[in-house]
Amino acid sequence: MPSNGKTVFFAWVIAALTASAASAQEDMLRVYMDHARVLKLDRPVSKVIVGNSKVADATVADSKTIVLTGRSFGTTNIVLLDGAGNAILDDRILVSIDEGNTVRVYRQTERSVLSCTPNCEQHSQQGEAAAATN
Repeated sequence: MPSNGKTVFFAWVIAALTASAASAQEDMLRVYMDHARVLKLDRPVSKVIVGNSKVADATVADSKTIVLTGRSFGTTNIVLLDGAGNAILDDRILVSIDEGNTVRVYRQTERSVLSCTPNCEQHSQQGEAAAATN
């Protein structure tokens, strides 16, 4: 294969992988950290199971309404069962930050994210300083 063919092939592979990753994120329930999202169901829920309650939490508002709250960055899953034990919902949850009002500050190996709504406050920190505080 000539070098142009290799370049086109690798560009196609990268585009396919990027599209696959974007599609996988679209298949997830998305909620922002420290925000709530309402899930309306078509039938009553009997049991709510969240894979990692440190990432997201679910509260039953009524038999057909679940309130999903983002607790910390990451992914987990949620399973909702009806009275007969059948799955109403079995989906992944992605908890992320609302990118619209943030500022990132990079200092060598450290990265801080400031949430600026309306005043800037440190939201998260990664790098050596964050590791030292944990």
